[in-house]
Amino acid sequence: MGWSKAQLISEAYAELALAGYEFDITPDEQQAALRRMDAMLARWNSQGIRIGYALSASPTGSNVDADSGIPAECVEAVYMGLAVNLAAGKGKAL
Repeated sequence: MGWSKAQLISEAYAELALAGYEFDITPDEQQAALRRMDAMLARWNSQGIRIGYALSASPTGSNVDADSGIPAECVEAVYMGLAVNLAAGKGKAL
C-alpha cells in the first residue's frame, strides 16, 4: 500500500507549518483539502499528467483514508502542489 490521501494532506499542512501537535486538522479542513487535491489532480490528468491518482466520480465520493494510487516518485509533487493551493486560504505566504 502506498500513500493514503490523508497522509498527502497531512504533509501539505506540514509544509505550511500547520500540522502536528500544535495544530489539529479538523475533519472539515481535511475534507476541504481532499476536494482541492482531487480537483488539482483532475486538472493535471486533463493536461496529460497521469500519475495513477484514484480520482472519484463526485466531490462527495472521495475517501480521505483511501490509498492515493500514486507512485513514490510523485508524492512530493502532489503534497507540495496541494500546499500551494491551500496556502492562501490559511493566510500563508509562499
